[in-house]
Amino acid sequence: MKVYLVGGAVRDRLLGLPVRDRDWVVVGATEAEMLAQGYQRADSDFPVFLHPESGEEYALARRETKIAPGYKGFAIDAGPEVTLEQDLKRRDLTINAIAEDQQGQLTDPFDGQADLEAGLLRHISPAFVEDPLRLLRVARFAARLGRWGFHISHGTHKLMRQMATSAELETLSGERLWQETRQALAEEQPWRYFQVLQRCGALVQLLPALDRVMRQDKGHATDSACPALAALERAVRCNADISVRFTAAFYPAAAGGQALERAIGVLKVEKAALDLLQLTLRIAPAYHAAGAGDAVSILRLLDATRALHDHSTLDALLNVADALWPELAGNRALLLQARERVVGVTAASLQQQGLSGAELGEMLRRKRIDALAALVGRGG
Repeated sequence: MKVYLVGGAVRDRLLGLPVRDRDWVVVGATEAEMLAQGYQRADSDFPVFLHPESGEEYALARRETKIAPGYKGFAIDAGPEVTLEQDLKRRDLTINAIAEDQQGQLTDPFDGQADLEAGLLRHISPAFVEDPLRLLRVARFAARLGRWGFHISHGTHKLMRQMATSAELETLSGERLWQETRQALAEEQPWRYFQVLQRCGALVQLLPALDRVMRQDKGHATDSACPALAALERAVRCNADISVRFTAAFYPAAAGGQALERAIGVLKVEKAALDLLQLTLRIAPAYHAAGAGDAVSILRLLDATRALHDHSTLDALLNVADALWPELAGNRALLLQARERVVGVTAASLQQQGLSGAELGEMLRRKRIDALAALVGRGG
């Protein structure tokens, strides 16, 4: 039984990058032997186990044979006779097929180290096309490593174009597509993910509304100056979270005459991100009017974000707005000042005057608008 560190941990160490997670492959062992040593089964479909102390994943070396469509359509052989090289051969890219033993010796049967030096994302074998997830993973690695000049090899791009027109792409679930997209949005250059998917012809299949927006900008299909990608790049520069990045990227599609459902396609987006996109679509007119000093629109925006009770939604909206509408950058300071003015106008002070019910609510609104009008120097 031999244990090797594999995949991203080895790749990132060789690149001098922080190691995020460590994955291990075990050669020459059986499931019974792993369980006897205290490992716990982590997956019902794959021979992956959790270390009894570290909790890290240890997978038995395995071979895979394509037997059905989709990324789960593989028969798995994880017997003790499977070699390390056979396990590495089933992986996606050469840079992810380097193993390190417990003495620090590297096994690199597909020249992954040379590709690391060359900044090349290159597939290992023609079997690359059998798993549609690999297309998304390559796009995600382009988003992660693009700042260091990594690019996709011509041969791999050719296979990705082949995959984009195959029925395999149709097997990707909305949940899995969002999982990969979410991870890409967290990378340093997430716009490259969408660029790669479009260049190989996959984006029009997976996210057609976003593909259409990217193509409408002066006919340059993958120009980072297109509305969605430019907004996403600005969101990254302000270190925005996933919800803000998602909203910045998909707002142009949703606001360009597409219904929200068509804009995000099959993506099963998490609630926080989807809520922020819906809020941005709803209050966009008020945000633009606020910049013109309209007190009513400012109050509407503060109410929509519940800014008088909690800063978080307004802060997220301001980050989205900075990404989408940089020409309205002055709105941030204005709205933060407006919030402080309105917080001081409370129902308690009006109740002392004998007001209640609908009359109290209307007077409270009027007083707050007056306070905002004084701030911006005009009536609302």
